[in-house]
Amino acid sequence: MKRPWVAIQRNPTSGTGARRSVLLELIRELKRRGIRPRMFANRERMQAKLADPASREQLICVLAAGGDGTVGDVVNRYPGFPIATLPLGTENLLAKYLGIQPSGTQVAELIANGSRRRLDLGRLNGRCFTLMASCGFDADVVHRTHANRRGHIRKWHYLPPIWHSIRKYDHPPLRIFVNDETQPRMARLLVAVNLPAYALGIPFAPQATGEDGQLDLCLFQQGSTFQMARYLGQVILGRHQSLPDVTCLRASRVRIEADVAVPWQMDGDPAGFTPVTLEVLPTALEVFAPSI
Repeated sequence: MKRPWVAIQRNPTSGTGARRSVLLELIRELKRRGIRPRMFANRERMQAKLADPASREQLICVLAAGGDGTVGDVVNRYPGFPIATLPLGTENLLAKYLGIQPSGTQVAELIANGSRRRLDLGRLNGRCFTLMASCGFDADVVHRTHANRRGHIRKWHYLPPIWHSIRKYDHPPLRIFVNDETQPRMARLLVAVNLPAYALGIPFAPQATGEDGQLDLCLFQQGSTFQMARYLGQVILGRHQSLPDVTCLRASRVRIEADVAVPWQMDGDPAGFTPVTLEVLPTALEVFAPSI
């Protein structure tokens, strides 16, 4: 009789050093609960394995062992599969939002107990994200950071790209069509939030929830280095939603255009350039997590 099993996709750099002990703890605790773990460092090999219907028999979930990038890759490679996550990377904001620790014992227990939640996913030109997407200055920083990356990205790697974006980015205007509106709203920076989990804890939309079938949008209308610094300060203080040059609203579908190619990022990874269509996939993500 086949045993239930878990397919583990690990980031090769996140599963080394001190973090290796957390992975070994997860494997040990899954086995102790009668669940067979199978770990893959090669993503294409794992994808081929899960494309086989016989291999999917008794599969409980696909587990992302790493940071936000690993989670995003799993969500997009295996749509419709239940997922779990073991936070091992520099940042795993989905795990933090769900209350999941870098603990193999906790994650094994969630899987064994079948503790699950359903969350919305955002989708940008066909690719899904769990947390947020943005268009404008911060996406330009992300694009520059990833263009110069050598291996694992640390937070300090963003400092030179921030300086380059301050000097080079022109803040072109965006035309934003919300839901079925025929007249565009104008902005220089757009932030679309699915889950209120942000790098550095910056609260663009603290009221957002991933269970309402909506994206929370923040449209920042002015464009310059000074204005971006002003907006950031107001966001940190939680005052941006009352500014006359900031529009906050909810939408299930958004189309964004511009006269030039403006960069996008989603969940901290580059996501192409305008034009872009954003939409929500309600309750499309089934994830193992503690009960609310």
